[in-house]
Amino acid sequence: MLSTHAIYLNDLLGLSNLENVKIKFNQWNTEEDPIDVFQANPELINNQWLFWRNQKRYFNVNDVAINLVKVKGDIYLLTTVKLVTEELGVIHGINYAGKELKRYRPLYGRVLIKYHKDFQASVVNAESKLEKLVVSQVLPDVYKNDGFPGYDSVCLSYQQLKLVLEKNKSEWITALSNQKAVYLIRDVSNGKLYVGSATSKNGMLLDRWRSYISNGHGGNKCLQELIKEAGFEYVKKNFQYSILENYNSRVDDSFILRRESWWKKVFDSRNKKFGYNEN
Repeated sequence: MLSTHAIYLNDLLGLSNLENVKIKFNQWNTEEDPIDVFQANPELINNQWLFWRNQKRYFNVNDVAINLVKVKGDIYLLTTVKLVTEELGVIHGINYAGKELKRYRPLYGRVLIKYHKDFQASVVNAESKLEKLVVSQVLPDVYKNDGFPGYDSVCLSYQQLKLVLEKNKSEWITALSNQKAVYLIRDVSNGKLYVGSATSKNGMLLDRWRSYISNGHGGNKCLQELIKEAGFEYVKKNFQYSILENYNSRVDDSFILRRESWWKKVFDSRNKKFGYNEN
């Protein structure tokens, strides 16, 4: 009979002296999702996110730093283990230099950890936590989140949508290119909404959303005015994209436009107090 005993992270790492070992839990920082940053540029996660310091000192020279990135829920990804080699005396910036421990390199980006984090601190001593980090899965290759979650589960920040399109994630590209839709853009800073439609005339949902990533406004008058006033960076920081209704390519464009008008009425998005729709 196969054993059902859990495998813990330290069963893989084999660290015997945990006195100078610390764990960094990287989570949403109100602007970026770290798992998206990792997929776009692992070095940012393994240096800037790991060794950034505010007022509090997180590490000391000769500490071992285990870097975990939240994937979703209670699942984290091991991205690196580094020996802290230098403190740089920087506040509100990258304050440490470190040397990656090569013996663990086959594990980086491949080990998924299950752990329920119920505390606020992002860096903790490993002594009380390491034996509670359960290995959920060891992936055959470095983690990739290419799967399309379904039209009713799409909710992406500008940066997440940009990553999907730039990485040309196959499932996403197939799903977005074959659909007409009524979609919603939400400004998370003020709650204002923009309702739009993707039809055969404007290239289906894929091309429609590509235009927003390209210029932020997709040719819409109110969004153009917003960008002129607040800048493209405002869109990149605050806009979120989701799908209200999706339809296959055989559905007539006129029906899509009627549904778009209906949702504008529901959300009152033509009212400048609540939305960015011009008409």
